[in-house]
Amino acid sequence: MKKILVTGGTVFVSKSVAEYFSSESSCGTRYEVFVLNRGSREVPEGTHLIRADRTDASSLKTALAGYDFDVVIDVCAYTGADIQNLLSAIKMPETYILISSSAVYPETEVQPFTEKTRTGRNSFWNDYGTNKIEAEKALFSQKSDAYAIRPPYLYGPGNNVYREAFAFDCAEQGRAFYLPKNGRMRMQFYYIEDLCKILKIIIDQKPSEHIINVGNESSISVLEWVRLCYKAVGADFTSKNVPESLGIEQRNYFPFYDYEYFLDVSIQKSLFKGDCMGKTLTTTSLEEGLKKSYEWYRKNKDKVRRKEYIDFIDGNFGQDASS
Repeated sequence: MKKILVTGGTVFVSKSVAEYFSSESSCGTRYEVFVLNRGSREVPEGTHLIRADRTDASSLKTALAGYDFDVVIDVCAYTGADIQNLLSAIKMPETYILISSSAVYPETEVQPFTEKTRTGRNSFWNDYGTNKIEAEKALFSQKSDAYAIRPPYLYGPGNNVYREAFAFDCAEQGRAFYLPKNGRMRMQFYYIEDLCKILKIIIDQKPSEHIINVGNESSISVLEWVRLCYKAVGADFTSKNVPESLGIEQRNYFPFYDYEYFLDVSIQKSLFKGDCMGKTLTTTSLEEGLKKSYEWYRKNKDKVRRKEYIDFIDGNFGQDASS
């Protein structure tokens, strides 16, 4: 039995991670999962709540006194101070994994980004990216054998961010989807369960690589991503292009930045060649992942934080968007 501390545990990524490990038992190892949060939401079944605000160093120490964890999966560290507060409150675990972000790579660097690509400010992600860099630095300064995972866009059941859910809504309502420019912008995704699988591989195998890009091995165009969303719903797909000449900020009507990037995930691919049972793993296809996402969304629409994309489209487009 390994004791795992998951920071958060109540929303999308952290909740999925907590649920995965609380139900996971393989290769002779079971997991006892503790979730650290402020106690404002229900925690996953089978996990133990430790109620604390990680930004309050004093109360964090009090809440964690007496606990001893084998593994920390830190989903909710957004700054160096977040890392410092937690490490000051616990005995150093055998394995510490930080869920970082691909936002640590400047958009000006050569793509695909590798783990050796220089990190620095990204003008699309701004403080989010630079704060993740500081979190990584704070962690490695105190635990050199820790791990930092850098994913692209995460998706799947439980996603409370209005991304694939927006496309699902448009499909359900029989709406044409308004695409920025020509729909050729490429993006990279990663299914939430695949993230959980790579975390388990790291815990089991303790690879020599300590910074790991994760994600699907190939990128996909905006146009094809939306097509797959409509296919998951079972709706006919139609679209309209929003010309760049209109000067409309794409985040007003589309859930992603005007930013195309791609990660090299060769290290992840090598780790997926054998789990603790010797089984070769593969990343979930977008088509399969979006189907599962829609199955969840149909029953949980109230759990997604909606944005006013449809209202903006109805109020600002019309004849201005060419088919």
